[in-house]
Amino acid sequence: MKRLTIFILPLLVFSACTNQESATKNEEPKSIVATDETVRELRESLSDVEKEEQRLEQEALANMTTMSFDKLSHDYGKVPADSDNKTIFRVTNTGKKPLVIEKVSASCGCTTPSKPEKPIPPGKSDEIVVVFHPKETQLGQQNKTVTVMANTNPKMEVLNISAMVKKKKN
Repeated sequence: MKRLTIFILPLLVFSACTNQESATKNEEPKSIVATDETVRELRESLSDVEKEEQRLEQEALANMTTMSFDKLSHDYGKVPADSDNKTIFRVTNTGKKPLVIEKVSASCGCTTPSKPEKPIPPGKSDEIVVVFHPKETQLGQQNKTVTVMANTNPKMEVLNISAMVKKKKN
């Protein structure tokens, strides 16, 4: 039994060393040497990416328009808690391409905006309706924002609403 162990142990050690050597040979290189060919390929690839970015930017600019609002802020005044308070922001396409309101989002869950679903033709107007529904926990002065994203430059416009929330009468 002792002789068998003396014979097998060196075999296991040799086997482990051999496996480790082959694992080392299969590892990825730690560094890559740049050759003239690889540098040229990289420059061509970067040039292609840059051309594609320019094409996309030109395409986006070609579809951009401008917009204006009848107002950028609205003060609801004194409102009771747990009430619906509605205002309308009138948006006009002042550019030469259809105006697409992509997204309208509020800064708080108590404010619900809705956007036009169809593109607004040049020279035409539509409405962004904003409903403010304060909770009992929001007593006092409240200031909220509504962010409008569209195919314009700048891409974003911020509308402001405010109200003095009073305790609900029973």
